[in-house]
This record gives sequence, structure tokens and C-alpha cells, in this order.
Amino acid sequence: MIGIGKITSKGQTTIPHEIREALKVGPGDFLAWDVGPDGVARVRRVQALDLEYLRAVEITLDEWSSAADEAAYREL
Repeated sequence: MIGIGKITSKGQTTIPHEIREALKVGPGDFLAWDVGPDGVARVRRVQALDLEYLRAVEITLDEWSSAADEAAYREL
């Protein structure tokens, strides 16, 4: 399914009706955006519990972001 929306000057967009229905989202719901290295974005609905979990995980991600860590784990 493809839906097309236009981005406003404020960076906002309208999610087409059929996409909102497929994602089962409405006003006040949260969406998570994941952009891969190929530039393809995936969007999914995030439950409140998921949001708390994602924020908790996000805080720990910089723990493994040194150059030494990148070199040590590059081949995994």
C-alpha cells in the first residue's frame, strides 16, 4: 500500500486516511520512524509501553559508540 502526503513548511504532513486505517492510528497516537542506510523509511505505531522502552534503550546506545568499539565489533 502506498499513500502520498505533502510536507508543509513546518515539516508536518497529513497521513492519508487509508494509511491511518492500516496502522490503526488516530489523534494523539505515536509513530516510530526507522530510516535504513538505503534511505527507505519504515513507520509503525508505537504503544505507550513501547515508547517508554524505546526511550530507555536510546539512552544506552551511546555506551557502545566509541571508535574502539566500532573497530572491535565491525566484523560481527
